[in-house]
Order: sequence, then structure tokens, then C-alpha cells
Amino acid sequence: MPGDPPKEKPDFRTSRGYETGVMSFFRGCNALITGASSGFGAEFARQLAPEAASLILVARRMDRLEALKRELARPGLTIHCMKADLSSTRDIESLCLQVEVEEMPLDLLINNAGLGDHGRFDTSDWKKVEAMLSVNITALTLLTYRLLPLLRKNPKGSILNVSSVASLLPMPKMAVYAATKAYVTSFSEALRAELRTSGVRVCALCPGPVSTEFGTVAERAGEEDPVPAPELMKVPLQTAVKAGLDALAANRPRVIPGLLVRLVMNLTAAMPMPILRLAMKGQAK
Repeated sequence: MPGDPPKEKPDFRTSRGYETGVMSFFRGCNALITGASSGFGAEFARQLAPEAASLILVARRMDRLEALKRELARPGLTIHCMKADLSSTRDIESLCLQVEVEEMPLDLLINNAGLGDHGRFDTSDWKKVEAMLSVNITALTLLTYRLLPLLRKNPKGSILNVSSVASLLPMPKMAVYAATKAYVTSFSEALRAELRTSGVRVCALCPGPVSTEFGTVAERAGEEDPVPAPELMKVPLQTAVKAGLDALAANRPRVIPGLLVRLVMNLTAAMPMPILRLAMKGQAK
């Protein structure tokens, strides 16, 4: 009606999206996304951009962050691009200090950055293993520790940790990677329990095979490529990311995107360990 006051945009903290699991949950949110230069991180930014008030994009490759910023730019959305090597504790501390000093609002932390490695542990490159431990475990834990006080200021603050189906089982030729992701899943579950009465949500996204640059980076030069996952098991990147956001909005503790992947992994994880050991023995050959 003419003369009626304009309707206010629904607020992130009071949106019915908390109950319905729809993207309105993220309306007006302020999110920090690690590993935002490609893959899952960039897709999280793309799916959040239409609803978010601000995005803090974190990665080593500043040129890619700036390109993503130009792609996502729209009126009402503030985007900060922050260069950081998450294998460096100094860079992590500097990142957190900048967020604190500049008083950047923060409702949502997406710990997405991760490294992988495929091959036998005894032939691995220790520098690559060390970086994987630093990024997959230390960076995720330290960022959560430093930024949790900001999230707690918002009664509906949220944390989405990107783990993997590899976290559910020991995996020969991916021994360290699977172990780091087991940490992520376990940490997420325990932190969720601790924060239950605080209003801060915690969800672990455990994707299976998804086509990103991750697999290429995880490969070792001169070694045979890993056996590719069957096409039926592969989940589109956009679908996997949306599954994570929907699960967080619905306040679910964990999600495995893809019905078939979820079925296979749940059945496999339920098998007795002696049977799994036989399977792992064959996989390791």
C-alpha cells in the first residue's frame, strides 16, 4: 500500500530458516570461509553471496580471491579478501587479529581449507604430511578457538567444518589424511555437545567423491593414479555444498551428501573391524 513503511529484510538470527533449513537461515549472515579460492570454498561463497551481509574470503591465492570478489559483488554485500597460509600459525594469528581489530562481524565460520595426499605413508614427503597436519588439524582448531568468542556473541552463531567420508574409516594409502579428517569429525561432535546450551551450532560436512582440484593436488608425481570412484558415487560440487548449508540450517550434527554415498558409508562403517581389516589388506596391496 502507498505510504506503508518498507518491509525490513529478515534477520539472520531470527529467520524461520533455522527451523525450515532453507537458505533464509543465512539471510544477513557474516561468514568467514577458509580455502575460498577454489572448490568447496568458492562454492560456499557463491551460494551464500545472495543472502549474506558480508563474506571474509581466506586463501593463499589472492588473485583468485579478487576474481571471486568481482564475480560475487552486489549492492549490500561486503567482501573482504584476506591472504593467509593456513599451514603457518603466524598467518592464522594475524588473520584472527585483523578480524578482531577491525571488528568484523562474524556469525558463521566455515573451516573448509584442507590438504590431501595419496600413497603409502613410508614413501610420503614429510613436508607435505606436515603441511596436511597443520592445515587440516591445527589451523581448523586454532581458528575455531580464536573466533569462537565472536560467534558466541551471536546467540545463533554457527560453525561448519568440512570433513570427509574418509573420517569414518582407516584408509590405506590415505592414512594421514583419513586420520586428520577423523579428528575433524570427532572434534565437531564433541564441540557441538559442549556448545549445545550456548546457541552456537556445529556441523560436520563429510563429502565423498566430488570433482575439485583437491584430487589433483593430493596425487604424487610418478605414482599410479588412484582408482577413480564410480560415477554413481560422485556428487556434484554444488549439491555437496548445499547439503552442508542445509544441514547447518537444520541444526544437524553431520551430513554425508548423496544418498548412495551415505548408504554405502553407513553400511561399511557398521561392519565388524575384522572384516574391514581384510578389506583394507586388499586395498593396501
